[in-house]
Amino acid sequence: MPAIGGSKALWRQSLTSASRTALACTIVGCITLFGPSPVQRIITFPAFSYVTVILIVNDAVLGDTLRGCWLALYATAQSIGPAILSLWLIGPSRLTRGTTSLAVALAAFVVVALPSEWTHLIATRIALGEIVIVYVMAYVNGAHTDPIMHPLRLAASCAIGAFACVLALLIPFPRLACREVKQNNKLLAQNTIERLKLLVNAICEEDKIAAVASVSRAKALATCRTELLHNIARCQEGVKWERPPFLRSLDMSPSRERLEEVDTTLRGMEMALRTINSFPVTILDKDLRHNLNRLEDHFGLTIKNAQHNINGCSLTVPEPSTKSITHFLQSLQTIPIAHQDMPSFFFLFCAKLLHKKSMAKSPTSIEEKQKDENPSESKNQLANWSMTSTIPKLIPAFKCSLSLGLAVLLGLIYSKQNGIWAGLPVAISFVSSREPTLSIANVKAQGTVMGTVYGVLGCFVFERFLPIRFLSLLPWFIFTSFLQRSRMYGKAGGISAVIGAVLVLGRKNYGPPSEFASARILETFIGLSCSILVDLVFVPKRASSCAKIELARSLASIHDSFGSLSLVVGKTSLEDNVKKLRKQVNELKKFVAEANQEPNLWFRPFHSSCYNKLVKLLSELTDLLHFEAHALKILRHEFQRNETSWKEAVEATLEPNIGNVREVICSSVKSFEEICEIKSLRFLEEELEKNNINCDLESGKSPKSQIRLVSSLSEDDVERAIESYLQNSRNAVDTIYGSEEGERELKSEVCLSLSALGFCLSAYMRKTMEIEEAIKELVQWENPSREINLYHISCKIHAVPK
Repeated sequence: MPAIGGSKALWRQSLTSASRTALACTIVGCITLFGPSPVQRIITFPAFSYVTVILIVNDAVLGDTLRGCWLALYATAQSIGPAILSLWLIGPSRLTRGTTSLAVALAAFVVVALPSEWTHLIATRIALGEIVIVYVMAYVNGAHTDPIMHPLRLAASCAIGAFACVLALLIPFPRLACREVKQNNKLLAQNTIERLKLLVNAICEEDKIAAVASVSRAKALATCRTELLHNIARCQEGVKWERPPFLRSLDMSPSRERLEEVDTTLRGMEMALRTINSFPVTILDKDLRHNLNRLEDHFGLTIKNAQHNINGCSLTVPEPSTKSITHFLQSLQTIPIAHQDMPSFFFLFCAKLLHKKSMAKSPTSIEEKQKDENPSESKNQLANWSMTSTIPKLIPAFKCSLSLGLAVLLGLIYSKQNGIWAGLPVAISFVSSREPTLSIANVKAQGTVMGTVYGVLGCFVFERFLPIRFLSLLPWFIFTSFLQRSRMYGKAGGISAVIGAVLVLGRKNYGPPSEFASARILETFIGLSCSILVDLVFVPKRASSCAKIELARSLASIHDSFGSLSLVVGKTSLEDNVKKLRKQVNELKKFVAEANQEPNLWFRPFHSSCYNKLVKLLSELTDLLHFEAHALKILRHEFQRNETSWKEAVEATLEPNIGNVREVICSSVKSFEEICEIKSLRFLEEELEKNNINCDLESGKSPKSQIRLVSSLSEDDVERAIESYLQNSRNAVDTIYGSEEGERELKSEVCLSLSALGFCLSAYMRKTMEIEEAIKELVQWENPSREINLYHISCKIHAVPK
């Protein structure tokens, strides 16, 4: 299978995106530069036509473009209608710099704060851009401004840009979201089959070197899978706009939940293979190896069948194949004696889980999916929707209105004729969520300068040849399409570079290009400075601080999840805790990624390597808890069905084994959470002094504490605890189940589940030890002159009165 992210694919994507953008800008250029005089008189703001094209058509499919046109229409109605009324009431001749800035700020506040299901980011940016242009240009032109036709001409300019986008996505053939999703689903299916094949080959290898090579290749394919999922998610909304309403209930691809579960199961197989120390694997005889290959073929067949199903998720396979796989999984009737064999059993547990997922049928319509949803979850979603729709988004709205009003005011003070270019960059780059402000502003400024310089050079070289000057944009579109995919500039820098060049090369009769370029660069700097200033005032908390807070929350969720580990039915739902934990770990990833882009300035550098290690460990723990939840579900169901036989074994032996592990892990994770929550060690010591508490552990003057860290356990302690659990599990299974044919399937399922539970318990303790080392490294980084002992710090925290 070829690499998804290879150079050929990257060139193809970039050329496709660049050619569509170039075609749309060419259409706008032909209409605004060479169109009939009546049309040119209507389109008095060609710059905004180009901006509309960049906002809508950039790396879009036909469905996205259709949605973008509808959003442009909605944004125009949202901004132009009130603008006509206000200009008619006030009168453009009465506008001053102050009243213009105030009008822009008030209109921006209303647009951003207005809750609506159609308030998409594209609509908000277009509306804000129109607000800046309509009021600033009304102030610039003064009494010559027609309060009705002036906003309508701006609306016509936006409409031309939207029309050019649709045309560009249809010529020479439409770029359909349906086709993109279908192709990516096909590649995703091939990717999944190939990964499973490599993992099965790895466990069947005779030596460790070959097994490690197969696992490495599977890991590389997992990276490609992330890109494919991103492409599918990006096109999903466009698919809806390409279909008639009566066909929108049909889903073209497996649900995201199903894809995530399959990927988690494959990651579990990788985890098992990484912990196998010796090859060949002793428990795999000839029949097991053969049947593992049959399981691989079975899963591949279900995936291929899904490709031919219109719903993409109704998986069916021939009955003989299904029966043979089921019988093969029943052949394991024992629990491993030594802990070294647990990874192999965990691999087979994941294989059985994958087999179950492939045989399960997903809902095929929206109505069926809604029936399968948790009623309480649906109620929560409804409550959340009602809250977000009734409570205005005041903070983002106030930030936006203040930064936009300030940018317009300072821009007009610097230059009345070019004041529009201070507010427009702020408007079209609006975001409602957090972002690394300084880094984003830096790449926007660099992109604007690069694009503007390129435009000036193009005007200089092709001064007398307007068509050729316009065609010189094509190589720039190609370059900036790569720029948007780069780590250095990203989408913000790439789009700024595109707009910078288009506004210079795509217009005429606006004065010397060099003067326009310098004025626009200075005005853009003013606008970005205002945006940075407002963001620093309203979001003073740095991403690094947010990452530490989110780390503490993730540890608290892990504590709750570990507290749910029990074979006794009636404990807290582990599945709910795992979902909550996964969301928080994803939030932590976002903050860590943002903190990595933050400049240090006068702050301590962000310890990115340590945080990345913690994110990786927390993600692995989340996956392990996912498998633990499946194993416990099977075991609890069996114990509930046969409660009399299992009661003594569970209460007397297995539950105490699990309880001991749960106790030490929960104690450790709680300590880590408390350490992450304190402001600093100096603050902790000041609190102890304030309360006259002597907490000298070396002299024995310390309050008694029940803290128990996992680092207090040796490797031998971990092995003894797991081997005790395995021995008790073997005794229980051998006592309860006989050799009757009817009990073989149940016995096999219980053996695999108990073995997987043992593997997870062992991994929990080792991962918790690694987390402890990472937390210690993080605290040491923050306190380089101190000797760090996490147990001592925990005792001090407990000594402080609450």
